[in-house]
Amino acid sequence: MKPIRLLSGVLTVGFWTLMSRILGVAREIMILAFIGPGPVMDAFVAAFRLPNMFRRFFAEGAFNAAFVPMFSKKYEADEDPLGFARDAMNGLAVLLLLLTALALIFMPALVWAVAGGFVGDPRFDLTVGYGRIVFPYILFISLAALFSGALNASGRFAAAAAAPVLLNILVCLAMGLGYLLGGSVITWLVWTVPVAGIAQLALVWVAADRAGIRLRPARPRLTPDMRKLAVIALPAALAGGVMQINLLVGQQVASHFDKAVGWLYAADRLYQLPLGVVGIAVGIVLLPDLSRRLKAGDAEGGRAALSRAGEISLVLTIPSAVALLVIPLPLVSVLFERGATGRDDSLAIALAVAIYGAGLPAFVLQKVLQPLFFAREDTRSPFRYAVWAMGVNAAVAVGLSPVIGWIAPAIATTLAGWVMVAMLLRGARPMGTVARFDDRFRQRLPRILVASAAMGMVLWGAGHVLAPWLDMAYLRYPALLVLIVIGALAYGVAGQLLGAFRLSEFRDSLRRPRR
Repeated sequence: MKPIRLLSGVLTVGFWTLMSRILGVAREIMILAFIGPGPVMDAFVAAFRLPNMFRRFFAEGAFNAAFVPMFSKKYEADEDPLGFARDAMNGLAVLLLLLTALALIFMPALVWAVAGGFVGDPRFDLTVGYGRIVFPYILFISLAALFSGALNASGRFAAAAAAPVLLNILVCLAMGLGYLLGGSVITWLVWTVPVAGIAQLALVWVAADRAGIRLRPARPRLTPDMRKLAVIALPAALAGGVMQINLLVGQQVASHFDKAVGWLYAADRLYQLPLGVVGIAVGIVLLPDLSRRLKAGDAEGGRAALSRAGEISLVLTIPSAVALLVIPLPLVSVLFERGATGRDDSLAIALAVAIYGAGLPAFVLQKVLQPLFFAREDTRSPFRYAVWAMGVNAAVAVGLSPVIGWIAPAIATTLAGWVMVAMLLRGARPMGTVARFDDRFRQRLPRILVASAAMGMVLWGAGHVLAPWLDMAYLRYPALLVLIVIGALAYGVAGQLLGAFRLSEFRDSLRRPRR
């Protein structure tokens, strides 16, 4: 079997995703400083979510869940993978062009569906205008996702992982230029989004071409493989739709509260930092690896890959979740509190960050467990589980909002995430031992929990000691850095002493020569 080095791939994807997420936080810092929570930011958030929602629905969700396993198996068996990818690209392009045209025409109805609370105030017209500018981003980023999937399936992760960095670089530069030139920052921001999509597509297209994956536009063909792809993708599309409905329910609830859309968006971006670095990286690498091992009949290797992916995920995710629970206000106030964003905004965002933090391990475990199903071309089971999770999300978000207000969607998201994990674990049981974590994983999990708890206590104490410096304008950045370093050192020492992980495992992976 042509090998995919799991840990090395995760570290490669994780590094570039970390760069993207750090720049994403910088992007949110600039948005909150230049624009701030209010009608304009709410309108931009709602508009920007439209192409991203459909992107996850068509590309990263449904399409890649079907495309990557099929392409991986064809690549492993040398069964004309390029012809399959070419037909898939052409079919996806036609679908996206049709979707984009319909969205531009019916944008007011789309905004009403995703942010009904905006009707009757200036946010509605702003969202419609912004939405028509940013929506074409879906065409470019979804095609980029196809090229990224092909690169990942062939064991090449760097270019695909680096592409999202372009969006944040270009957006930050555009906002900075808009501010320096005295123009409208929001205008620079929205027009840069589709330009960034073109840049991302160009990067992965060139990388794929250089890797020998040469795909060119042509007339779509309805081949047997395309029919199979559609059959597999449909349940995944429905599952992706369910997950997006969860987001829409939360946004609908938040749209009825002043500034809530912006608060939840800022909190979402902060917890997405560890989620993207760990969960998405693991899922991206694990899916083609499991698919190719199944094709080669390597059940034991598949179990080992799943267990190491779960282990890597929790080693990095559980301490991140503890940090979000213990020091959310220092993180939010230092990063976001400036310009148009005040103390009350920081307190609200910090509350949402802590609640999302409690669900972070669940969101990451979903990325680890879903490839078990997708690698077997089973997209129906995750769809059924997603429907149940959607019911929990909607019931909690809508049911609690009259009682506790705007924070209900965050609580609902976290609860629904854990429900989804429980169902994925239960649904994987019939797959046998290949879908079960091994003894090493089960031995290390309690140690990871204890090490993370120890880190949390150290962070809590250090946060109180550093509190005066965290509130000083010129010292808060060094103080936050010191706080983070203290937490990392505490976790590293506790983890090593307890045997939660071995740093040598990461060093060995980095030193091992590439094949």
